[in-house]
Amino acid sequence: MTPQPSPQASAAVKAADRAHVFHSWSAQELIDPLAVAGAEGSYFWDYEGKRYLDFSSGLVYTNIGYQHPKVVAAIQEQAARMTTFAPAFAVEARSEAARLIAERTPGDLDKIFFTNGGADAVEHALRMARLHTGRPKVLSAYRSYHGGTQQAVNVTGDPRRWASDTGTAGVVHFWAPFLYRSRFYAETEEQECARALEHLETTIAFEGPGTVAAIVLETIPGTAGIMMPPAGYLAGVREICDKYGIVFVLDEVMAGFGRTGTWFAADLYDVVPDLMTFAKGVNSGYVPLGGVAISAEIAATFAERPYPGGLTYSGHPLACAAAVATINVMAEEGVVEHAARLGAEVVEPALRELAERHPSVGEVRGTGMFWALELVRSRETREPLVPYNATGQAATPMSAFAASAKAHGLWPFVNMNRTHVVPPCNVSEAELKEGLAALDTALSVADEYTE
Repeated sequence: MTPQPSPQASAAVKAADRAHVFHSWSAQELIDPLAVAGAEGSYFWDYEGKRYLDFSSGLVYTNIGYQHPKVVAAIQEQAARMTTFAPAFAVEARSEAARLIAERTPGDLDKIFFTNGGADAVEHALRMARLHTGRPKVLSAYRSYHGGTQQAVNVTGDPRRWASDTGTAGVVHFWAPFLYRSRFYAETEEQECARALEHLETTIAFEGPGTVAAIVLETIPGTAGIMMPPAGYLAGVREICDKYGIVFVLDEVMAGFGRTGTWFAADLYDVVPDLMTFAKGVNSGYVPLGGVAISAEIAATFAERPYPGGLTYSGHPLACAAAVATINVMAEEGVVEHAARLGAEVVEPALRELAERHPSVGEVRGTGMFWALELVRSRETREPLVPYNATGQAATPMSAFAASAKAHGLWPFVNMNRTHVVPPCNVSEAELKEGLAALDTALSVADEYTE
């Protein structure tokens, strides 16, 4: 429920934020954070009473929306019974969360190591891979994001890595398939897939197969632009990993828990990794939680050999209780199936219709509640709407687009030349159509910058 406007409260919250909060990924004196008064379902609102339909799902984690009453109740109940307990003990909420996750992971990924979020899940997955193989190197893709901690940001393949990349992290980057901006001069998805796999195997050959511990990929890259891998690519990577004894790690932090209209994006491609990371949607972000799902073979490495890693809050009872409630809600309410249906029947047709009418839209891609529009100055040349990693005046077209969306009550998720359509997975059809209408209006602003 939207509260009565309170400019005084807004000013107080904003003043305290600016005085004391240090924000991530930001130049601190150049930002003006919105003061948020509350949130419910697919919406949040400010202290002036303006509501926004959240087409970013927070940071793509509120898969069941804000303030779901069953999850809130589960957190309250757990807090009353046992607020916290050390990770070395067996705790009901922790055990049940692990069981429910393992029931849904593909293949034999039946052991769950809990972390506090996605970045440290990636950190631990890569540590496990290196210890399991005794090898130092990790291969990861350009156009990827794996987290902001030291190892996770080094395997990231976008500009957020640059400031922290010392070149000594044992990471080698390669090009994954993306036909719209192919690095392989491909003309078809089949060519793109074949050439990307050849490029990957050649990279391994020149790096030395016996030095490569892991290949880590986002099953469907998220912030980089929701580039759906072509048919056969992930299966081909699996074969390459098996051929050279390399651990295959899939990062499902953003794509997991219903976002793609399946429990995990790996289900769309019938592929089973050796390790799979998760976070975000596992409990809709209500309490920080992430983890690594571990195959039987890798788990066996640490059966009688201690795993040298852990976290004080691993499997925190409040976070795990929220995960249990979230997974049960998703199952009971058919959230995964709902996301798949609305993606196919509402979002995809609407976005393709928008693409036909707006010259700023170069490509539409996605599945479930996981979509991106590639924005361009020219469809013919595919010149991006703004330059790569644009800031300041160079980023004006995207800034103007985002401002228009917000002015019309839509909170967008934008990154470089893309806007994502990633509402909660249980968004209603009416809410979707409301957001798509606002997106239509905002795209008219982006059209003004096209040739």
